[in-house]
Amino acid sequence: MSDKTTHFGFQDIPEDEKAGRVRGVFGSVASKYDVMNDVMSMGIHRVWKDAMMDWLAPRPGQRLLDVAGGTGDIAFRFLKRAGSGHATVLDLTEPMLIEGRKRAEAEAMAGSLDWVVGDAMALPFDDNSFDVYTISFGIRNVTRPQEALSEAYRVLRPGGRLMILEFSQIPNDMMQKVYDLYSFNIIPRLGQAIAGDRDSYQYLVESIRQFPDQDTFLNMVKQAGFGNAKHRNLSMGIACLHSGWKL
Repeated sequence: MSDKTTHFGFQDIPEDEKAGRVRGVFGSVASKYDVMNDVMSMGIHRVWKDAMMDWLAPRPGQRLLDVAGGTGDIAFRFLKRAGSGHATVLDLTEPMLIEGRKRAEAEAMAGSLDWVVGDAMALPFDDNSFDVYTISFGIRNVTRPQEALSEAYRVLRPGGRLMILEFSQIPNDMMQKVYDLYSFNIIPRLGQAIAGDRDSYQYLVESIRQFPDQDTFLNMVKQAGFGNAKHRNLSMGIACLHSGWKL
C-alpha cells in the first residue's frame, strides 16, 4: 500500500484505491453513459467532440489510440473523418467497452477497431506506435495525470499529435457560480433518475472541480515533452481542448 493520497471527488483517498473506485463508477453507469452525456450537456458534448475533430483534422491511414475511450464516441468520429485508418479504444472499465461494441458504428467499423482494457498510466503498447493520442473527459479520472501524459508521449510516433478534451474552469466568476449551481444540484439528481446512481454523478461533478485550470494543465502537457502546446476554450471554458505534438 502506498502512503500517498489523491483526490476522489472531494475526498482524499490512498492512491492505490483510486483506479478501483473509478472502475466502480463507470462500471455502474456504463449502460446509461451515452444517454446521460446527452441529458447532462443538453447534447453539447457532441459539438465539443466535433470541435475536437475539426482541430485534429484526421488523415487517411492514421493510427489512433483513444484512451478512456469508453463507448467509442471519439474513435468512431475519427475513423469517419479519416476515411481510412485504425483506432484502438482503451479503457480501464470493461463494461464501458462492452457497451461500445454494441453500437452500430462498432459493427460497421469492426475491421478498423480494437478494444483494450488497460491503464492510462501503463499503456500496453510499444514506443512510437500511434499517430494520434486522444483522451476525452477521462484524464481527470487518472490517479496521476502527469504519468498518463508521459505515456502518451512514449507511445506516439515522432510527429504524432496529442489532443485532450476535458471539463475546465470558466474564467468569469459569476458564470462559474451559475454553472456550479447547475452541476451540484441538477446533475446528481439526473444521475439518480436516469441511471439510478446519484453517487457516481456526484463524484463526476466533484472531479471536475479538482482538475487543474487551463494554463496549469497546459504546463503539464509541456512538461511531458510536447511541443507547440496550445489550448482552446469551448463554451466559455466549461470544456477545453489541449493540443500538443511529439516533435
